[in-house]
Amino acid sequence: MSKTEQIPIQHHLSINELNKKIKELEKTTRLLKRLYFIRHRYEGVSVEEAAKLVGISKPVAYQWQERWNIDGQNGLKPRFAGGSPSKLSNEQKEKLKILLNEREKWSTKEIKELILKEFAVQYTHKQVLVIRKKYTSDRIKSQMHQVD
Repeated sequence: MSKTEQIPIQHHLSINELNKKIKELEKTTRLLKRLYFIRHRYEGVSVEEAAKLVGISKPVAYQWQERWNIDGQNGLKPRFAGGSPSKLSNEQKEKLKILLNEREKWSTKEIKELILKEFAVQYTHKQVLVIRKKYTSDRIKSQMHQVD
């Protein structure tokens, strides 16, 4: 049996804010790793050895060096959008959020059917779970602020 916590954790950020902060810092960490690679190259270390030192493959190292040579630090910034573009527009997402907030509980199947009916968009069960979690979290967060 585990002990009861003696000192509770203070919630200085919401879980969504904390996750955003973590994502920001992960991007910074990726850039830092790339800059370490460049520093090794400045110090005369071979591409292959510099790649080993920062834990990347040789082809990736050559890509980073080429991007550095063309665009400097900006060339090393991670270039990913974070997945496929959404099937719903921003306006549709806002409408969906409103629809989901009209009642307290939704099953994943109900949300999937609602999205198909309202927007003629088919999502996988897994993606509907992500949408459900996001909008449920937003609703709980807004209710907490109303109580405060």
